[in-house]
Amino acid sequence: MEINEILAACMFGSFILLIFSGFPIAWVLGGIAVVFTGIALLSDLYLDTFIAMDWSYFSLTIERIWGTMSSWVLVAIPMFVFMGQMLDRSGMAEKLMLNVSRLFGRLNGGTAIAVVIIGLLLAASTGIVGASVALLTLLAVPVMLKREYQPELAVGTVCAVGTLGILMPPSIMLVMMADQLAMSVGDLFMGAVFPSALLGVVFVLYIVIRGKLQPHVAPAGDDAEPVTFGIVLDAIKSILPPAFLILAVLGSIFAGIATPTEASGVGAFGATLLALTNKRLNLDVMRDVCRETSKTTAFIFALLIGATAFSLVLRGLGGDEMIESALHNLPFGPAGIVICILLLTFLLGFVLDWIEITLIILPLVAPVIHALGFDLVWFTVLFAVCLQTSFLTPPVGFALFYCKGVAPKSIGVKTLYKGVMPFILLQVTVLAIIFIWPDIVTWLPTQAYGGQ
Repeated sequence: MEINEILAACMFGSFILLIFSGFPIAWVLGGIAVVFTGIALLSDLYLDTFIAMDWSYFSLTIERIWGTMSSWVLVAIPMFVFMGQMLDRSGMAEKLMLNVSRLFGRLNGGTAIAVVIIGLLLAASTGIVGASVALLTLLAVPVMLKREYQPELAVGTVCAVGTLGILMPPSIMLVMMADQLAMSVGDLFMGAVFPSALLGVVFVLYIVIRGKLQPHVAPAGDDAEPVTFGIVLDAIKSILPPAFLILAVLGSIFAGIATPTEASGVGAFGATLLALTNKRLNLDVMRDVCRETSKTTAFIFALLIGATAFSLVLRGLGGDEMIESALHNLPFGPAGIVICILLLTFLLGFVLDWIEITLIILPLVAPVIHALGFDLVWFTVLFAVCLQTSFLTPPVGFALFYCKGVAPKSIGVKTLYKGVMPFILLQVTVLAIIFIWPDIVTWLPTQAYGGQ
């Protein structure tokens, strides 16, 4: 093994180890990049070895960071974050929970089904996992426990449905993936529509079947009202505002009227109007939303800067070539290589956040996938579905932390872990379905271009 490959392997290994140090990931990424640039230069100077790196890498890193910070695509991130934070405070979810629950209240698992429907609407209008999980936990878990739902099913449903926001357009994760791979955000948004909906359908089917086979796990409410025209009308009235917002954002993108960046501004403005309409908008709310948006955006962009420096130095040491060679040398066919990448991504999700995996792993494996002849939109959406499980898998399952933080005290960590296990299996099942039938992802983008 050459000195370049040794340094590249040590660099990646150092990153994995330092994750557990407690230092912010952005500083870990940037710090490792600086340290290994210095090591490479010293080894070239004193060990008389050839490494394709010199002092110009420092200036090149600055240029790459400037390119990241000046990206128009990434302007959509703070806008979509603002949209999600404002909708979180608009009172929309409370109305949805009340009226949609009344619609399904007489069914076994009816409240859980309502949670899935509301979660899909929140996912397509907020896209923020933490806000969705916390809000659904506060609104739905006490109701389900009061109706004697199995605690594991109650929290598992909330955690799993809350993670749909990271995949369902307009997804911040897909915006970042498009930027990293120089792809069309609109293509990824369209490709993710059916997989997101499929996950929601699978969750509902699981709840319905479980409710039929084990009625005691998800009993119908004794106090549930019979479904009347008034209840249906109230549910429709609650669904229409977020539906119109989703149509304004995604419809303008899919119709080619607006770019994702422009549509994000429409979404932020629409969310503000909804909060104003529900009489929830005031100076304190606006200040809190702006503060949370700034904090979240700063966190994401700090990671982007650190990952840009890390990836650049790793490539300078030949890390991308080493990974590409290792993947091509696997004793499997092209499909086997994709499965290995997805398995690695799934395992990394136990210890890494989706942002680090997106910024570091995805750009390294995407060229291999492209060289093997696979559709890159299909693979990127497949990768995103796989990453969604990272929110549920311990010990870095952030959806579990969000739920535990606001759940009733009777909900323990063991209950959370047991509750999400069936939903992790369901997500893996959907991943397999998308792998076997790529048209689930590629059909809509293809139709958008007239079958070209």
